Amino acid sequence: MYFIFHKDSFYIIYIVGVGKECMGLETKYRNRDFTLPKYREELIRAIEGDLLTDENILGVFYGGSLGSNNTDLYSDIDLRIVVKDDVFENYKLNKNQRTKKWGRVLFFEGFPGSNYTVAHYDTFIKVDVFYYKVQDIQPSIWLQDIKIIHDTNDLLKNTLEKSAKLSYSTNVQEVEIWRTKFLAYTHEIYRRLMRKEIYYALNCLDNLRLSVVTGWYMDAGFQPNTFGDWAKLQGNRSKLSEEQLDLLEQWYSSQDPDEIFNVVKKIIPEFLKVHKKLCDRLEIEANSKKMNEILNMVL
Repeated sequence: MYFIFHKDSFYIIYIVGVGKECMGLETKYRNRDFTLPKYREELIRAIEGDLLTDENILGVFYGGSLGSNNTDLYSDIDLRIVVKDDVFENYKLNKNQRTKKWGRVLFFEGFPGSNYTVAHYDTFIKVDVFYYKVQDIQPSIWLQDIKIIHDTNDLLKNTLEKSAKLSYSTNVQEVEIWRTKFLAYTHEIYRRLMRKEIYYALNCLDNLRLSVVTGWYMDAGFQPNTFGDWAKLQGNRSKLSEEQLDLLEQWYSSQDPDEIFNVVKKIIPEFLKVHKKLCDRLEIEANSKKMNEILNMVL
């Protein structure tokens, strides 16, 4: 374990010996990684120095770990920029060029016509930049943890206050979509294993794990991540219980087909348990007999 102090806070780094390759990476990049918070602060200063003097920019805020004040060594910068309507298209068009003012960009992610870009800098820091019009900023659970940097007309302040009053609760439609996708993934794993499409089967297995995590979040009253996003579901910032994290570790699989399907069999009881709890809460039919009929087609 390493303790890394940075200004008024510190980062705790746990190095888990899961193999020589992992320890080799840790040793090779340790010094670089320990400097990432410093480089992130430098990028933030450059960003704010540029944006806060631009009269066309109405609001600037950070989301993600910066917004919730929960950063670690590897946190990126989730930057959100609200601009005047009449310059929006131009700012969107030049989104990549703007990021070059803040540091040396190695490469970009994203699509030319979209309102976002991801700039990867030579310091190993990345910045996710989204441009918005005023009308795009509406109260949302996703805007409960933001850090406002610039707000010319209190748009962000008012949105944050309204967002804070919102709460998440699951609904019948959400649970129906969730459970049918889980069932579909179990069938698809069987098909792909029979075709010897191992990576496809492993992808479906990962979706089974994530489906259960989604169920845990719905049961606990947490807004689930967008499906496919594993951010903050494991590690020190996870909201999951120790028991749930232990289950995720037990659900690891190699490429061996028998092992893959044995993991499927381990996951299903937890899914059925969460499924029953959600159905009872929403007063909908769990229909255990039909669920077993569907699952037993491949078990």
